[in-house]
Amino acid sequence: MKTQNLLGNGNSKLQKTAKEFNVRIFNFSIPAGNDKKSGKITCPFAGSCLKLCYAKRGMYRFGNVERALTKRYEASKEENFVQTITDELAKVKKDKQTYVRIHDSGDFYSPSYFQKWLTIARLNPSVRFYAYTKSHSFIRGIELPENFDLIFSLGSKNDELIDQAKERHSKIFYSVDEMEQQGYTDSSYLDIVATKWVTENHKIGLLIH
Repeated sequence: MKTQNLLGNGNSKLQKTAKEFNVRIFNFSIPAGNDKKSGKITCPFAGSCLKLCYAKRGMYRFGNVERALTKRYEASKEENFVQTITDELAKVKKDKQTYVRIHDSGDFYSPSYFQKWLTIARLNPSVRFYAYTKSHSFIRGIELPENFDLIFSLGSKNDELIDQAKERHSKIFYSVDEMEQQGYTDSSYLDIVATKWVTENHKIGLLIH
């Protein structure tokens, strides 16, 4: 498989973030949800969030978007996926800090797929990778590269495993006031505010949308 331009320029939130922080942000997303008939399970630990998932509505339902997400999902299963992404990153200019947001749609669907992203991060130490995930069940105990940040998302089947007093995690709120009262940093409008490179707060808040 040759280079396919699997990395996107992101949604409006990512583009706004890139401009505000004067950085470059790419994204890599796959279809959200679990289709048992086809066997396409891309959010294996999703719980209550499936009912509210923004990535199953709006533009994500457009035919061209669905095809693009499916293309990325199929590419992620290929043996040379690591090299494909690394080749794309090698072409990026080094004039700005580069970030890759993994999965504004979908999640780490298997341990082997997660390991591919860890390898990509290790091969590209100058690039910062980050993701929200509900797949923390098979991620725990794995040492992450310094340029890799994970935010555990509440709303999974295994929320009880998250130590909310210590572990970086995200929670959905209906208002900013409620978010602030509980001590969460608002990452609703600027995406990398959620990452360890911008905030030391392990409690990340997101407004429902």
